[in-house]
Amino acid sequence: MGERRGCCPPMDLMRSEPMQLVQLIIPVESAHLAIDYLGELGLVQFKDLNAEKSPFQRTYATQIKRCGEMARKLRFFRDQMSKAGLSLPAGSATEVVLNLDDLEIKLGELEAELVEINVNNEKLQRSYNELVEYKLVLQKAGEFFNSAQRSAVTQQREYASNPSGGESLETPLLADQETLTDPSKQVKLGFISGLVPREKSMAFERIIFRATRGNVFLRQVVVEEPITDPVSGEKAEKNVFVVFFSGERAKNKILKICEAFGANRYPFTEDLSKQAQVMTEVSGRLSELKTTIDAGLVHQGNLLQSIAEKFEQWNLLVRREKSIYHTLNMLSFDVTKKCLVAEGWSPIFAAKQIQDALQRATRDSNSQVGAIFRVLHTRESPPTYFRTNKVTSAFQEIVDAYGVAKYQEANPGVFTIVTFPFLFAVMFGDWGHGICLLLATLFLLIQERKYSSQKLGDIMEMTFGGRYVILLMSLFSIYTGLIYNEFFSVPFEIFGRSAYACRDPSCSEATTVGLIKVRDTYPFGVDPAWHGTRSELPFLNSLKMKMSILLGVAQMNLGIILSFCNAKFFRNSINVWCQFIPEIIFLNGLFGYLSVLIIMKWWTGSQVDLYHVMIYMFLGPTNDLGENQLFSGQKTTQIVLVLLALISVPWMLIPKPFLLKLQHDRHHGHSYAPLQDTEESLLVETNQDSHGHGEFEFSEIFVHQLIHTIEFVLGAVSNTASYLRLWALSLAHSELSSVFYEKVLLLAWGFNNVIILIVGIIVFIFATVGVLLVMETLSAFLHALRLHWVEFQNKFYEGDGYKFFPFSFRLLNEEED
Repeated sequence: MGERRGCCPPMDLMRSEPMQLVQLIIPVESAHLAIDYLGELGLVQFKDLNAEKSPFQRTYATQIKRCGEMARKLRFFRDQMSKAGLSLPAGSATEVVLNLDDLEIKLGELEAELVEINVNNEKLQRSYNELVEYKLVLQKAGEFFNSAQRSAVTQQREYASNPSGGESLETPLLADQETLTDPSKQVKLGFISGLVPREKSMAFERIIFRATRGNVFLRQVVVEEPITDPVSGEKAEKNVFVVFFSGERAKNKILKICEAFGANRYPFTEDLSKQAQVMTEVSGRLSELKTTIDAGLVHQGNLLQSIAEKFEQWNLLVRREKSIYHTLNMLSFDVTKKCLVAEGWSPIFAAKQIQDALQRATRDSNSQVGAIFRVLHTRESPPTYFRTNKVTSAFQEIVDAYGVAKYQEANPGVFTIVTFPFLFAVMFGDWGHGICLLLATLFLLIQERKYSSQKLGDIMEMTFGGRYVILLMSLFSIYTGLIYNEFFSVPFEIFGRSAYACRDPSCSEATTVGLIKVRDTYPFGVDPAWHGTRSELPFLNSLKMKMSILLGVAQMNLGIILSFCNAKFFRNSINVWCQFIPEIIFLNGLFGYLSVLIIMKWWTGSQVDLYHVMIYMFLGPTNDLGENQLFSGQKTTQIVLVLLALISVPWMLIPKPFLLKLQHDRHHGHSYAPLQDTEESLLVETNQDSHGHGEFEFSEIFVHQLIHTIEFVLGAVSNTASYLRLWALSLAHSELSSVFYEKVLLLAWGFNNVIILIVGIIVFIFATVGVLLVMETLSAFLHALRLHWVEFQNKFYEGDGYKFFPFSFRLLNEEED
């Protein structure tokens, strides 16, 4: 690889960035600032040098605990702001921030003040809710006694006019005949009043009746509007009750039942004048409490508003500090206990930037000793780092979902940028549907800045993250739709008039024999005259099936060629001679030859049966081809290709294990040879795996190669057949689109009824969007994904690497504490 110069070298997706293992020796006094600057740079992945220690045994465990406590206080503030309906203002990061010690004191003071305000507000709110319930009891229970008083007065007047009897005003609610006849036996009744939840009121009444054996008198009145419960603080529907009883035992039973049912009890007096006085006092206290609560809420709102203005700034500071101390805990002390030693991976191009950051930390911390930057030589496999942008990152994620590339092996993401949307479009070919996808994607691109700063749902976030993938998919769909000449399954003469004309008026029922060519061939795509004829389906089936095989063989050849590129890059000549060459011979000796026959058949217009040719190429290679001969010397060519394919199988299987054995024996005992330069050493050692070290297991290597050979030979057939899904899904999409157009839209149009037409249009739109633009899009996406992961990448891609995760403050916004 050529030498790269400059601060920001050009992005290269074909190979991951060259990495180096670096060692940093940093004085303790400048360590915090150095890690801070390296976090801003975001180009170093630190190794944990204290892996054997628990989190509580590490040097900076106390500082992490402090940061965790401050993070808890900030979460408390966020919850309080959320309850108060306050939003976090943006754009406060430019203000001067406090240091960590001052911020810790500030947060503690604010938390104590806010907790005190909350406690006072809760007490006041509870008192207010209790007074509201008390007022309701006074109103509703007062109505009981007032109605009883009026009834008693009326009855007394009746008794006064009737000298045979009378009733005392002392017991207006119970007309006991025994007390009327014998005043000495009067019983003084007690009563309890309060509120009970409405859903428990019936059970409450039943339990009291049973517990007292019916020796009570209970009255309930429904409270029209829900009221806030003083204990739970939640809105609830309640009933006011008054229970009259006789005796202390009955009273105790009723009190226990009230507690069990969560009924709030309130005192009540029979004296009407005292009732009015209590009502006035309760109303006055409610007014005072309301004023006090409102003042407390205003004070709380002002405090939360002042916190909200600096919340993001404080939160970012705490998270930065916590991440810095987590990183410092991964460093180890040197023997003098005056310096911290760090090891980590970084791209080679970042060496100058890392050294500048260390020098700046030394200067800003007024340290007398500078930090030391060293490059270490190692046999360890480096992490994989691709520098992507917002367009290429989604395609790289598609590849990484299968497996992260091994260090500097060929990256399928480069080709996926083109092949993935193209194979999708082959299955989704309709330029009307492609335009719909394009419009939806353009909306996402227009709203890109808005959605980038918002928290989206899972599905929307996934869709927005792949907006550029969908953009290319829609553009390629428009292209393939123009080739198929389908706009919602309707053909158009866009690039000129059809080359065919009908011999008779029954053109729609005729085959292509009933069409005569009257003009030059249609310049681009499928001639619109094919649509609607009897031969449309056989013609398109043949076209798309052969096209699928051509595309599949081309992509599989690309995969094998990339395996050659990997072998050359890693200087592995065994893989070139014993893997690449027999694989390319086997695949092209069979299916490459089939692709050539397809192209020749198209070119010559021959009626050769390719099924017959391929079957008897194996069953009867010496048989005469007869009318299935496309070119002279075809039989000899086929015999040679079959022999080459047969030879390539043992060629793949046998030599490689023996050559690896010879290579191991030749290098045995040289494990401690001097290392090459960093880059060369990493390339060679990364590819050697376990073959050059330790005990060589010949049987294990041979079985592995046997599995690879069988997998490739069988896979060459199955993978080629798998590409026929391009034909199948393209046909399904076209037929579904045609059914929705003919059986819904045209059928509704034929009724000559406006209502039926409107219903038909609505059904057509929903069917198109729901089935063709959502389900079919997802189906084609998944099939294209499978073709890349299985049929393409298994030819060359190992995918057993690990990602480069640098220590970077830019990742803090994507992580949760």
